[in-house]
Amino acid sequence: MTPAEHAKAAADLLDAERSGNQIGLLSLRHPEMGMDDAYEVQNAIYRAKLAEGRSVVGWKIGLTSKAMQYALNIDIPDSGILFDDMIFDNGATVPADRFIQPRIEAEIAFVTKSPLGGDNVSREDVIAATDYVAPAIEILDTRIQRVDPETGKTRTVFDTISDNAANAGIVLGAARHKIDAADLRWVGALTFRNGEIEETGLGAGVLNDPIESVVWLARRMATYGQSIEPGQIILSGSFIRPVECPSGTEIHADFGAFGSVDIRFA
Repeated sequence: MTPAEHAKAAADLLDAERSGNQIGLLSLRHPEMGMDDAYEVQNAIYRAKLAEGRSVVGWKIGLTSKAMQYALNIDIPDSGILFDDMIFDNGATVPADRFIQPRIEAEIAFVTKSPLGGDNVSREDVIAATDYVAPAIEILDTRIQRVDPETGKTRTVFDTISDNAANAGIVLGAARHKIDAADLRWVGALTFRNGEIEETGLGAGVLNDPIESVVWLARRMATYGQSIEPGQIILSGSFIRPVECPSGTEIHADFGAFGSVDIRFA
């Protein structure tokens, strides 16, 4: 893809976000596109949002589970950018027209207290840079079609990455924990939709340890000259399958002693 094509794809995705009308698969429009192209589209979205006055509050890591990697035929996670207008209060109601096809995932969030960057970031570096960890819900949305209606082709990882890794919102629970207060591999969640259990999972589903997910992110960012800043939120990756959230959905994620998170969709 050319720089002009990256810019056009980003503009189309931003328009889809504003209008609520999805665009077609970029992987069909540009069958030659690769991973670098996808991140270039995402970076064009990043620059456009900064120009609109948005600020970066953190980063998300996706595709950390083997099940999701197998589904998309990849062997590495992906990442996206958290902007200031993506934060929702615990227990808040999402306006009915905010998203196109919202879904949620349960995750462990890391909040940093010092910079974290470099291609040799270690597990110990992540632990030292983390202020606290908290239960979280990530809200996903799709500004790009999941399936092309004419060919039946499903979106690829390149489509997802271009679409800011399907990132749309974040809800942090009230609980705050020191990173070494519990083995994060054994932190899990019971995720309820409208009072009925939908999904369960453990932190170990995220690269065997959510800390390793943050290590991966910091190292990947270093290849693009980026780093994690103090006070930023890192969504370490979901350990449940995405839960669909049509209008009227109420979500309760029960992390046991680790806390809980709630969100409602009007």
